[in-house]
Amino acid sequence: MNYQHKDLASGRWQTFSFFEQMANIGSEVERAIKWKQKNNPDYSKQACNRALELIDLTLEQKHRFSCLKELARVRESIVDYFYGQNLFKSDDKSWQKYFFNFTLAARRQH
Repeated sequence: MNYQHKDLASGRWQTFSFFEQMANIGSEVERAIKWKQKNNPDYSKQACNRALELIDLTLEQKHRFSCLKELARVRESIVDYFYGQNLFKSDDKSWQKYFFNFTLAARRQH
């Protein structure tokens, strides 16, 4: 597979806590939102693709089984929001609020 985050895909991603992983995913989602708001769909989709890549790297970690269901649902919702018909009725603010909590938790860990 051709990864955008080559360093993370080579094993570094597994060294992050779940909160750090989710905060990093949230950063890419935030970038996708910002580019969408700036009416640049190409950059928005690139950022969204990077977020999906990080989600997939997280889903590969089977030892975090309790998080997999929520993470798979998040992935499905992000795809629906950025590429689909937004059947789940997501909006920019709801995504920002969701990931902000992981950013706070990751900061509190350190």
